[in-house]
Amino acid sequence: MTLSMFRRLVSSLFALALMSGVAFAQSKLTIAIGGASCLCYLPTVLAKQLGEYEKAGVNVEMVDFKGGSQALTAVLGGSADVVSGYFDHCVNLAAKGQNLQSFVVYDRYPGLVLVVSPKQTGTITSIKDLAGKKVGVSAPGSSTHYFLNYLMKKNGVDAGSVGVIGIGLGATAVAAMEQGSVDAAVMLDPAVTQLQGRNKDLRILSDTRSEKDTLDVFGGEYPGGALYTRADWIEKNPKAAQALATAIVNTLKWIHTHSPEEIMAKMPPELIGADKALYLEALKNTIPMYSHTGLMDPKGAKAVLDVFSQSSEAVAKANINLSKTYTNKFVEAAAKAK
Repeated sequence: MTLSMFRRLVSSLFALALMSGVAFAQSKLTIAIGGASCLCYLPTVLAKQLGEYEKAGVNVEMVDFKGGSQALTAVLGGSADVVSGYFDHCVNLAAKGQNLQSFVVYDRYPGLVLVVSPKQTGTITSIKDLAGKKVGVSAPGSSTHYFLNYLMKKNGVDAGSVGVIGIGLGATAVAAMEQGSVDAAVMLDPAVTQLQGRNKDLRILSDTRSEKDTLDVFGGEYPGGALYTRADWIEKNPKAAQALATAIVNTLKWIHTHSPEEIMAKMPPELIGADKALYLEALKNTIPMYSHTGLMDPKGAKAVLDVFSQSSEAVAKANINLSKTYTNKFVEAAAKAK
């Protein structure tokens, strides 16, 4: 090989490397999470830890928010591509003319728990007792807030009589409950299990961490966490949506073929916290909540619509086409590729 030929070869390889770099940069995606420490969102974080996003061909950056409403705002405002949050936002926003669509579901149940502050155990014994009280949610307008509204409506409590306060989902929520900053709160694991570990007589008013409890509360399965975004983004970025769905589907399979200890070992230490034993206990309680397939059950989507129709007049009056709030095509394609 002559020197000139060698130089041309090096130049070509360098150009190819630049092109590959541009292609990779273009595949970088931002996922806004409504509280990464919450176990309901574990599949999204675990997929990153397992390298599943990279295997699927996308470079994912995750941005953590205090609640699902803030993560949703990031996507609607254009500072993030996809939300890792609760599917119910897709239904609620459809009533307001916003076309959002979930494309992979990782939670079969919502895992929401209405808990009484340890300082109010003897005072608050039912949901009706919340009238005139301060109740914590992850953030106003988040799924925790929707759940609270649904329970209050179902039990005849005037929502206007309750002070709703954003307290986050992790350590801040536990602190607010133990300090008595709020009288009750809608929480998620691992925070619920951590609070129970330190307060053995903790009173729980409503629990949706298992199939039985979810059926008792909603009358059917109720999908929780999912990846969702604007429908027009999915139309413009089908390969990216497919890569994300494939990564989550593969992660769900990994979860259901490994022990809780192995799952915990993969999670970032800062999300586990100082008390590993309590985190592991919470994880064991949560694993049944995770989907095995990533598919949206149409009956589950209908249950979300029914619940919101009871607690939101706007949703009840809107003629919502549920089929536009989710798609299973990317999950089905991921299953066929195996």
